[in-house]
Amino acid sequence: TLISEKDGIKVNSYDQEASSAEELVAVRTLKGQDRMPDVVDVGLQFAVQGAQEGLWAPYKVSTWNDIPTAAKDAKGLWYSDYGGYIAIGYDANVVKTPPKSFADLLNPMYKNQVALNGDPTSSNSAFLSVLATSVAAGKGIKGANNIQYGLEFWSKLKSSGNFVPVAATPATVEAGQTPILLDWDYLHAKYKGQSGKVDWKVVVPTDALLGGFYAQAVVKNSPHPAAARLWQEFLYSDEGQNLWLQGGARPIRLDAMVKAKKHDKTAYALLPATPKGVTPVFPSLQQQLLAKALLTPAWPKL
Repeated sequence: TLISEKDGIKVNSYDQEASSAEELVAVRTLKGQDRMPDVVDVGLQFAVQGAQEGLWAPYKVSTWNDIPTAAKDAKGLWYSDYGGYIAIGYDANVVKTPPKSFADLLNPMYKNQVALNGDPTSSNSAFLSVLATSVAAGKGIKGANNIQYGLEFWSKLKSSGNFVPVAATPATVEAGQTPILLDWDYLHAKYKGQSGKVDWKVVVPTDALLGGFYAQAVVKNSPHPAAARLWQEFLYSDEGQNLWLQGGARPIRLDAMVKAKKHDKTAYALLPATPKGVTPVFPSLQQQLLAKALLTPAWPKL
């Protein structure tokens, strides 16, 4: 509505619940029609896939230089917009000494307490949680290039009895079954549950900052190309980026906005703090595909 009021453009969101795969199908099947999407909001894999298929038109927003190099296509075919980091959540009523790093999770005091939110062979967030622990164990990019570090980490967690092989949900947290779990920082709020029994806290680990962001792209030969570019300018403006922040996600320009004091201070204060001096890792599609190929056969045998 903001852009509608400012620029007199009606924004039609065809399906707010559409998956990234469904968005690509819409671009392909509605080609040449008035209903063809002008822009998409998709996960990294689909942004890269669309670029390879020639579905996107290059466009660099005016705030382009604020977007980290690893989080955008060099030609401007796609660019990350909002997301977050893999974080550790815990119920402070159960966990009296909170973990501060992934390495801390190996401590015997966390026996029968550490979980993932799904099976990493099928759940993307669980898979990237394992990749985040690999970045920590491999001390940076080495761990992103070789998920073996992460597999060894989870093998130790399993043999020590710390790993609970149950897909964590708000219900398992409330039951005390999964008092510590890994998920995206902006998705942890749901684990507080409705009963008021859970005191859920979130910490971004000191030993790895693994980012996962949704990306924007302008659709090639779309019906309203100028409106598409105007929409992207809005999304990557201070105003647009602060809207993601107010929703609990991290906008991609956050670091630059904090330096320029253009961020929403109240919303920013509610985010879990990130460790100082730790370089974020945005795993490329190639790194993710290689990691998944190694993890899929190895995970059931841990």
